[in-house]
Amino acid sequence: MKKLILMCAVILGFVFNVSAQDNQKAEFKFNEEKHDFGKIPQGTPVTTVFTFVNTGFEPLILAEVRPTCGCTIADYTKTPVKKGETGKITITYNAAVVAPFTKAIIVTSNAKTPQKYLTIVGEVVAKAAAPSTR
Repeated sequence: MKKLILMCAVILGFVFNVSAQDNQKAEFKFNEEKHDFGKIPQGTPVTTVFTFVNTGFEPLILAEVRPTCGCTIADYTKTPVKKGETGKITITYNAAVVAPFTKAIIVTSNAKTPQKYLTIVGEVVAKAAAPSTR
Protein backbone atom coordinates (compact mmCIF):
# COMPACT_ATOMS: atom_id res chain seq x y z
CA MET A 1 0.00 0.00 0.00
CA LYS A 2 2.86 2.37 0.83
CA LYS A 3 4.40 1.71 -2.59
CA LEU A 4 1.12 2.59 -4.30
CA ILE A 5 0.80 5.85 -2.37
CA LEU A 6 4.45 6.70 -3.06
CA MET A 7 4.01 5.99 -6.77
CA CYS A 8 0.87 8.16 -6.93
CA ALA A 9 2.72 10.98 -5.16
CA VAL A 10 5.60 10.79 -7.66
CA ILE A 11 3.21 10.83 -10.63
CA LEU A 12 1.25 13.73 -9.14
CA GLY A 13 4.48 15.67 -8.54
CA PHE A 14 5.56 15.06 -12.14
CA VAL A 15 2.21 16.32 -13.47
CA PHE A 16 2.40 19.50 -11.38
CA ASN A 17 5.99 20.10 -12.48
CA VAL A 18 5.10 19.75 -16.17
CA SER A 19 2.07 22.05 -15.88
CA ALA A 20 4.12 24.64 -13.99
CA GLN A 21 6.71 24.65 -16.79
CA ASP A 22 3.97 25.20 -19.37
CA ASN A 23 2.80 28.28 -17.43
CA GLN A 24 6.30 29.75 -17.80
CA LYS A 25 6.15 29.69 -21.61
CA ALA A 26 5.84 32.80 -23.72
CA GLU A 27 2.39 33.85 -24.90
CA PHE A 28 1.09 36.70 -26.97
CA LYS A 29 -1.90 38.96 -26.71
CA PHE A 30 -2.71 40.79 -29.95
CA ASN A 31 -4.39 44.19 -30.24
CA GLU A 32 -6.56 42.48 -32.90
CA GLU A 33 -6.41 39.14 -34.71
CA LYS A 34 -8.61 40.19 -37.64
CA HIS A 35 -8.27 43.42 -39.60
CA ASP A 36 -10.93 44.70 -42.00
CA PHE A 37 -9.55 47.03 -44.69
CA GLY A 38 -13.06 47.79 -45.92
CA LYS A 39 -13.26 48.88 -49.58
CA ILE A 40 -9.88 49.57 -51.18
CA PRO A 41 -9.13 50.74 -54.74
CA GLN A 42 -7.67 48.24 -57.18
CA GLY A 43 -3.91 48.54 -57.71
CA THR A 44 -3.31 50.20 -54.33
CA PRO A 45 -1.38 48.06 -51.80
CA VAL A 46 -2.62 48.44 -48.22
CA THR A 47 -0.80 47.80 -44.96
CA THR A 48 -1.79 47.06 -41.38
CA VAL A 49 0.25 46.37 -38.25
CA PHE A 50 -0.74 43.70 -35.74
CA THR A 51 0.89 44.55 -32.41
CA PHE A 52 1.23 42.07 -29.58
CA VAL A 53 2.49 41.92 -26.01
CA ASN A 54 4.34 38.94 -24.56
CA THR A 55 2.15 38.02 -21.57
CA GLY A 56 4.23 34.93 -20.71
CA PHE A 57 7.46 34.66 -18.74
CA GLU A 58 9.94 33.37 -21.35
CA PRO A 59 11.08 35.54 -24.27
CA LEU A 60 8.73 35.14 -27.24
CA ILE A 61 10.47 34.18 -30.49
CA LEU A 62 8.60 34.33 -33.79
CA ALA A 63 10.00 31.52 -35.93
CA GLU A 64 7.94 32.28 -39.03
CA VAL A 65 5.12 34.54 -40.20
CA ARG A 66 3.70 33.04 -43.38
CA PRO A 67 0.88 34.50 -45.47
CA THR A 68 -1.25 31.89 -47.25
CA CYS A 69 -0.98 33.58 -50.66
CA GLY A 70 1.57 35.42 -52.77
CA CYS A 71 -0.48 38.63 -52.75
CA THR A 72 0.38 39.25 -49.09
CA ILE A 73 3.78 40.18 -47.65
CA ALA A 74 4.70 39.91 -43.96
CA ASP A 75 7.44 41.58 -41.94
CA TYR A 76 7.81 41.00 -38.21
CA THR A 77 9.89 41.50 -35.09
CA LYS A 78 12.92 39.22 -35.51
CA THR A 79 14.42 39.65 -32.03
CA PRO A 80 13.10 37.88 -28.90
CA VAL A 81 10.27 39.81 -27.23
CA LYS A 82 10.75 39.79 -23.46
CA LYS A 83 7.96 39.54 -20.89
CA GLY A 84 5.74 42.63 -21.05
CA GLU A 85 7.37 43.97 -24.22
CA THR A 86 5.67 44.65 -27.54
CA GLY A 87 6.33 43.21 -30.99
CA LYS A 88 4.87 43.91 -34.42
CA ILE A 89 3.74 42.01 -37.50
CA THR A 90 3.32 44.23 -40.55
CA ILE A 91 1.09 42.85 -43.32
CA THR A 92 0.88 44.37 -46.81
CA TYR A 93 -1.82 43.20 -49.22
CA ASN A 94 -1.50 43.83 -52.96
CA ALA A 95 -4.99 44.79 -54.08
CA ALA A 96 -4.64 43.67 -57.70
CA VAL A 97 -7.89 41.77 -58.36
CA VAL A 98 -11.36 43.29 -58.01
CA ALA A 99 -13.12 41.00 -55.52
CA PRO A 100 -13.79 40.53 -51.82
CA PHE A 101 -10.89 38.83 -50.02
CA THR A 102 -10.10 36.94 -46.83
CA LYS A 103 -6.44 36.05 -46.25
CA ALA A 104 -4.87 34.16 -43.38
CA ILE A 105 -1.41 34.67 -41.94
CA ILE A 106 0.12 31.81 -39.93
CA VAL A 107 2.35 32.88 -37.03
CA THR A 108 4.67 30.15 -35.69
CA SER A 109 6.49 30.75 -32.40
CA ASN A 110 7.69 29.23 -29.14
CA ALA A 111 4.49 30.36 -27.36
CA LYS A 112 2.06 28.20 -25.40
CA THR A 113 -0.06 28.36 -28.54
CA PRO A 114 2.67 27.60 -31.12
CA GLN A 115 0.56 28.53 -34.15
CA LYS A 116 -1.67 31.58 -34.27
CA TYR A 117 -3.80 32.69 -37.22
CA LEU A 118 -4.25 36.33 -38.12
CA THR A 119 -6.79 37.37 -40.76
CA ILE A 120 -7.19 40.30 -43.13
CA VAL A 121 -10.43 40.94 -45.00
CA GLY A 122 -11.80 43.56 -47.32
CA GLU A 123 -13.07 44.26 -50.80
CA VAL A 124 -11.02 45.47 -53.74
CA VAL A 125 -13.11 47.79 -55.92
CA ALA A 126 -12.37 49.11 -59.43
CA LYS A 127 -10.50 52.39 -59.45
CA ALA A 128 -12.62 55.29 -60.61
CA ALA A 129 -11.76 56.34 -64.16
CA ALA A 130 -9.85 59.60 -64.42
CA PRO A 131 -11.89 62.41 -65.99
CA SER A 132 -10.92 63.12 -69.60
CA THR A 133 -9.47 66.55 -70.43
CA ARG A 134 -10.99 67.18 -73.84
